[in-house]
Amino acid sequence: MQTVDALTAMWNVLTNVWFLIFAIIIIIPVLQRYFINLARRRILTRISRDRKSQVITLIHRQETIAFLGIPLSRYIDIDDSEEVLRAIRLTPPDTPIDLIMHTPGGIALAATQIALALKAHPAPKRVIVPHYAMSGGTLIALAADEILMDPHAVLGPVDPQMTDGMSSYAAASVAKAVKEKPVDKVSDKTLIMADNAQKALDQMNSLIREILKGKCGEDRTALVLEELASGKYTHDYPIFPERARELLGDCVRIGIPGSVYDLMDFYKAASGARKPGVEYIPMAPPEREQRR
Repeated sequence: MQTVDALTAMWNVLTNVWFLIFAIIIIIPVLQRYFINLARRRILTRISRDRKSQVITLIHRQETIAFLGIPLSRYIDIDDSEEVLRAIRLTPPDTPIDLIMHTPGGIALAATQIALALKAHPAPKRVIVPHYAMSGGTLIALAADEILMDPHAVLGPVDPQMTDGMSSYAAASVAKAVKEKPVDKVSDKTLIMADNAQKALDQMNSLIREILKGKCGEDRTALVLEELASGKYTHDYPIFPERARELLGDCVRIGIPGSVYDLMDFYKAASGARKPGVEYIPMAPPEREQRR
């Protein structure tokens, strides 16, 4: 009988220990995410107060799914465009916007929506790039009145990319390949891709002209189209701040607020649940603040 009681007591202890371990495994990551999100919002609030602006983040890290170790790449998608457009819409028209971007690019439609919404905001717009804003990120940056870059940050080409479902190709390269090869030596599929590639190039040129009107680099539109949208470089070619100033002029400034580095410390790639790509602190309209 004593043996049975001892085994029962041991089993209860083991059960409680396993339950405690399980609870710790579940609770600790939740608490970590809570305090990280809280720290982010505090820094965002501080940046917003110091710069007297609406601060929006568009930050994408490669993350890892817990236990499996599978890389999960984040990029600009429709969810991001919905959130950024909402943040811009909720910003009072006389309030400047600071958009902090760290992104490899993403879906062209989403980046286009964000760029045009940013351009339409009547108050000054600034894009802050602490590390990189490639492809669609650069397209968005072109819509700003001012681009602030870390001395080693980079922008990139915005030339369209084509995909056949298996691989992606620069639209300029697809169009060029068909022009340099006899038509009877080209498959129908490639001809169709080349036609779409040329349309994509024309559409991108038209979009950039529209975005640059009255914005950063407007007087250098032809140069921007040649250097960034024509397929002159590979799509991951880095445009460092000095070269960005040559392309876009003095609206590109080298140096970013120190508080932005503090913010980026809380966007480390880590395992766990998917972190949001967009965050902002809603700003109350001036009249509402006066009532308070």
